[in-house]
Amino acid sequence: MKRFVFLILFFITLNGYTQIQTPKSIEKEVITTLEFYPELQDVNIEIKFKKNIKKSTMQAQPKFNSFFKSKKNREYVIFISEKFKISDKNFSTKDIPSKILVGWLGHEFGHIMDYQQRSNMNMIGFGIKYLFSDNYIIEAERTADTYAVAHGMESYILKTKNFILNNSEITPSYKQRIKKYYLSPEEIMDMVNQRDDDMSESASTQH
Repeated sequence: MKRFVFLILFFITLNGYTQIQTPKSIEKEVITTLEFYPELQDVNIEIKFKKNIKKSTMQAQPKFNSFFKSKKNREYVIFISEKFKISDKNFSTKDIPSKILVGWLGHEFGHIMDYQQRSNMNMIGFGIKYLFSDNYIIEAERTADTYAVAHGMESYILKTKNFILNNSEITPSYKQRIKKYYLSPEEIMDMVNQRDDDMSESASTQH
């Protein structure tokens, strides 16, 4: 009975996203993020906290049993580190500003959008390359950022990057990792401007 009550309190099923489970403490941020990703409405995604994630705050990946299912029925999990470190002090991830958390989640959902385009064999190759190739990590992380920006999440993504890059308390090594593997704020703004120009050109062509 205790376990049943715990599961009710810890997991919720979001309206309109019947396949997504998330901890109650970040329900609002997950709902906000999902509004930008209507394509994920029927995708099975579990979001769960983990004691620690090496070199990262969040991590999106397919569940192991998904490799025996069709791409359409693949299931994913997003791990969120319970704590992150600033200047050797541990802070609770769920206590960071809401919009910053939405930006982080937007990036992870960008990974899932990328995974949804890949076959099972491609995903296996992706995992191997991600483990052993620095250049492939850069490609994968920048692709996730690109999906988030393409879905209109640039304001949240920029807030998250600025939170990291402009925070004097965050260690230089973590900032350097962000600069190395992810899109820069300048690159994101270039993408947004190009996207807006393309939309304006398309609209003018239709009239």
